[in-house]
This record gives sequence, C-alpha cells and structure tokens, in this order.
Amino acid sequence: MAIKFYKINEEYGCFSNFSHNDFELDGKMWLTSEHYFQAQKFAGTEYEEIIRLLDNPMKAAEMGRNRDLPLRKDWEQVKDDIMRKAVFAKFSQNEDIKKILLSTEKEELVENTSNDYYWGCGKEGNGKNMLGKILMEVREKLS
Repeated sequence: MAIKFYKINEEYGCFSNFSHNDFELDGKMWLTSEHYFQAQKFAGTEYEEIIRLLDNPMKAAEMGRNRDLPLRKDWEQVKDDIMRKAVFAKFSQNEDIKKILLSTEKEELVENTSNDYYWGCGKEGNGKNMLGKILMEVREKLS
C-alpha cells in the first residue's frame, strides 16, 4: 500500500515541498525546497534572490509560476535534477525528517494532489508522481 502525502500538517507532511525544513544549498540557506525549486527557474537573475527571501512557500510558488518573469530557457530539461538536488539537501541536512523518510522503507510514496499530473498523482491517480519518485530515490541514497 502506498504512503500518500500532500498537506504539511498531516502525517508525512514533511515530504511536501512546502514543509519548513531549512537547508543550505549553493552557499545559501533556503526555508523550504519549494523556495529553492521556484528560485532556480530564474537562476542568475534578481528574481532568484527575491524568491529565496520570501517568508512562505506559497508566495515562492506563486512568483515562480508567474510567466511574466524570464523563465530560464533550459527549465524543462533541468527541473527534475533541480528537484532531486533540493529534496536530497533537505533530507540529508534534517535528521528528524530523514528518519521519517527512512522509516517508510520500501513503501511507494505518492504526492496525493488532484491538480498536478507531473509532480503528483493527479485526480485519477495516473499522474507521473515525480516528487514521490524523487523521494524514493533520495530514500535509497540515504539508507
């Protein structure tokens, strides 16, 4: 049976990119993996730092999804590796949530969101679940 996660205040909420588990990456501190992921859409521009300094992950997500800002040209090619990098940093630097991730052993991890068919499972459960897959890869690396 799969372990499903989505909201940060539920069991396994730390698997969400919105959970507040700060980490250091690329020489800077990041409040959430959502902050890092969204900021990398604008790497090397002023927007990267603006997103990093926002006080909550929803604001980071909203700014990152703003298509009036100059999205990096290679985004579709690099987004999975950027997510891997953020998730690995988050779980390798926070012992409490690392233990939770490792406690799931070989269980399938599924981001249970109805509106995201790439990072989550989507409404019908047939999405790519890339965040779940990346979490399972990170679990394997850390075990």
